Amino acid sequence: VISLCSCPCRAEDSAMENIVTEKKAEESHRQDSADLLVFILLLTLTILTIWLFKHRRFRFLHETGLAMIYGLLVGVVLRYAIHVPSDMNNVTLSCNVNASPATLLVNVSGKFYEYTLKGEISANDVDDIQDNEMLRKVTFDPEVFFNILLPPIIFHAGYSLKQRHFFRNLGSILAYAFVGTVVSCFIIGLFMYGCVMLMKQIGHMGGDFFFTDCLFFGAIVSATDPVTVLAIFNELQVDADLYALLFGESVLNDAVAVVLSSSIVAYQPEGDNTHTFEAMAMLKSFGIFLGVFSGSFALGVATGVVTALISFNFTKLRDFPLLETALFFLMSWSTFLLAEACGFTGVVAVLFCGMTQAHYTFNNLSPESQDRTKQLFELLNFLAENFIFSYMGLTLFTFHNHVFNPIFIVGAFLAVFLGRAANIYPLSFLLNLGRRNKISSNFQHMMMFAGLRGAMTFALSIRDTATYARQMMFSTTLLVVFFTVWICGGGTTQMLSCQKIRVGVDTDQETSVSVFWSIGPDGVERRSTKHESAWFFRIWYNFDHNYLKPILTHSGPPLNATLPACCGPLARCLTSPQAYENEEQLKDSDSDLILNDGDITLSYGDVTVSTDAAGAHTSGTPVGGVAVNSDEALDRELAFGDHELVIRGTRLVLPMDDSEPPLPLDSHRHRHKNETMS
Repeated sequence: VISLCSCPCRAEDSAMENIVTEKKAEESHRQDSADLLVFILLLTLTILTIWLFKHRRFRFLHETGLAMIYGLLVGVVLRYAIHVPSDMNNVTLSCNVNASPATLLVNVSGKFYEYTLKGEISANDVDDIQDNEMLRKVTFDPEVFFNILLPPIIFHAGYSLKQRHFFRNLGSILAYAFVGTVVSCFIIGLFMYGCVMLMKQIGHMGGDFFFTDCLFFGAIVSATDPVTVLAIFNELQVDADLYALLFGESVLNDAVAVVLSSSIVAYQPEGDNTHTFEAMAMLKSFGIFLGVFSGSFALGVATGVVTALISFNFTKLRDFPLLETALFFLMSWSTFLLAEACGFTGVVAVLFCGMTQAHYTFNNLSPESQDRTKQLFELLNFLAENFIFSYMGLTLFTFHNHVFNPIFIVGAFLAVFLGRAANIYPLSFLLNLGRRNKISSNFQHMMMFAGLRGAMTFALSIRDTATYARQMMFSTTLLVVFFTVWICGGGTTQMLSCQKIRVGVDTDQETSVSVFWSIGPDGVERRSTKHESAWFFRIWYNFDHNYLKPILTHSGPPLNATLPACCGPLARCLTSPQAYENEEQLKDSDSDLILNDGDITLSYGDVTVSTDAAGAHTSGTPVGGVAVNSDEALDRELAFGDHELVIRGTRLVLPMDDSEPPLPLDSHRHRHKNETMS
């Protein structure tokens, strides 16, 4: 804190000073209200236009692109059409100090006044200080985005995640999100470093720009946000696997980009030059990446589990839906702030908290709270996302320190294209070597086209604009977001038609499991499925279904049915009464994906056919106790076209071939009673 003494001036009357101060405070309050009203009107206009577009089935421009256009128009008006009269009381004083103090104490005739630092302005804008003040008021603190606007967006992504499709493609999603994001970051960073070297050679560089800055730029623009494409996918009912790959990649990709960018910032080699390559500093940054990500992941899951336990047996919040919803909301939001306060990444923590809440806590909520939480976070996500995109358009004209360099901008567009291509095509080729359900070339082209940049890229770039390099990154990032949202997002429908990707796909029918019997080389009939689950997911599902869900939720089988008999008292203590009531109606949406050898029974009328670990099937005994030839019973029952698959008490109705749609579970019944054979 620096104390300065001004030049002598005539003392003002105390009463007059109070009147002037109150008047200025009232004017400031009115100005702040008008600024907030601008954003409210922007959102209102966006919502009304969205309704018009949906009513007219207009898909060439998504709501986010529309919000950006309205933000641009308002930014133009604020920048060039509105001018605030100069205040004659403004005084410019010169003082020689070595640094910019955050707080300034000014002594005016014995009275001390405190002033806070708002930022640097150029010498050309000194005369327009009032206009600058107006534009600064519609420019929010970057921390507002991270602490207020981003948490509901990220939490909603995890809370609304369709786990069935996500886990079916889990391996591919992890590859795209982790390996692909890192590859894209380094491809973009290396390409941009070449552009920076070119700019230095021809004298187009106005400040320092290091290789670490290029890597940081690569990290923030590698965060994809295909909200426009996914909205169109959902409306047109595009293939569920394509939707899951894009949505799952974008959800985890944002988390990886945040941690990766913070790891690059933490890169600090020893010595005077902090921008040289050093192996130990590189390993340290990699360790920070793993530590921050794993710590954030653990914190998010732990918070979700604690919320599930609170809503399980320890409280009776189900009787008070309003309190239940409020606690759920506060616990979810506090996960983000707790992670940031502990030095972790709130984006990763709140994402996995949302996934854990959806998997466990949601089952414990009352029906009213289930509807309220879904609608609440859907509303917050909608408002926050459209607010951010409106603000993007606004900042193109209200931000004072833009640095637009044509070479850097063109290089950024080329680098983003190359980085996305290096993410999708090589990884898809490698993944197809081990996938039964291949990622087709038209899916790859669509994923390449759908790599839009959005809210996360903007939030990461605006968080620090203090240096010349960061200002150039922010200005270029805005243009990249505008182009991808308007051009790539607007061309989604045409791209789907060009790639001949199916639309109008029934998700339930697409994800149903079909069983086929084939004759192996050894002459033994073996079972195959339309969608076979990964071995890791099968192991996790069995553990989760048999042990975690009964402990953390009211669904799943009672623990006394899965734990050994010696653990009976413990099982009765940990199992809620609702679990016994729900034993016949297990709330498990993932059971149709799990087909375990040795756990499958096919019922054909009077005969039960089960599989062993090798996939061969054997026949059981009919009701009457007399053995029947299994082939005859099988042929007799197949003539009616219905059969069942029973997995550990969960009954599924399956078609015999792809052309026959599955019958609903609640409407399927055996059409023939069992007959006793004599």
